[in-house]
Amino acid sequence: MTPLRVGVIGAGRVGAVLAAALRVRGHVIVSVAGESDASKRRAAALLPGVPIDKPTAVARACDVLLLTVPDDMLDNVVTQLSASGAIRRGQYVVHTSGSHGLRVLEPAARLGARPVALHPAMTFSGTARDLDRLTHCVFGVTVGAEERAWASAVVAELGGSVMWVNEELRGLYHAGLAHGANHLVTLVSQAMELLGAAGATDPAATLRPLLEAALDNALAEGDVALTGPIVRGDVNTVRAHVAEIARTAPDTLPSYVALARATLDRVVTDGRVLPIRASAIRRVLDAAVRPAAADATRRTPTL
Repeated sequence: MTPLRVGVIGAGRVGAVLAAALRVRGHVIVSVAGESDASKRRAAALLPGVPIDKPTAVARACDVLLLTVPDDMLDNVVTQLSASGAIRRGQYVVHTSGSHGLRVLEPAARLGARPVALHPAMTFSGTARDLDRLTHCVFGVTVGAEERAWASAVVAELGGSVMWVNEELRGLYHAGLAHGANHLVTLVSQAMELLGAAGATDPAATLRPLLEAALDNALAEGDVALTGPIVRGDVNTVRAHVAEIARTAPDTLPSYVALARATLDRVVTDGRVLPIRASAIRRVLDAAVRPAAADATRRTPTL
């Protein structure tokens, strides 16, 4: 691939890492924009020698503009850059938002720029260790027909593979990733807190072999990988769980109950738990959250 002249607006965890990966592969990072101290430190660590400039100056200096700003800022950034004359015909304008497609880049496209939505399906630390993680990373890409080959080449340069995402399915694509990754962090954190309360000196070490096996099995087999008291129909075990969680970590109880209900629905549907047993488990789960719901109702003022 012909070396690219890349400018980055938003030297956050994603932008700095992607720019560093492109630089390693021989592409030129002409400048970056980042206002926070953290962004400046990250740029210094991952992109030494690359100048930090104003967003409009970064946009004017590059042939490929990489926008790695937060989702809610993206529309305003594109609009302001386009209105300022910093975007030009033939320039690739690439954003890395998972939830947005090409629609947010329309102000730039109207000026003749070539819009690309290119989202790495990975969580970033914003450090050099992310560079190796990009290898085999899947990128959710939304592009027009004329930009398709170019986007494929850029993803290949980064060591990843492409998942083509239709514009109207962009939100669903991102919801799947966020539900799987972001909520997993919450779930694991809650599990570590419970184990810590149970006396584990290193909850992470206790969980790691179990979670790694469960994740591998789930990715390979889906629902078939489900094990535990819900799948076995162990009503009394579930009852003991909710009692202990309510006593020790009541803030965790709603998520335990919600996930237990979702798990129960799936194993009833595939026939592993009989409806009569499922009804008994549901009664336990409903009773576990009913006092909290009633208390919330009592605290709600009447108008």
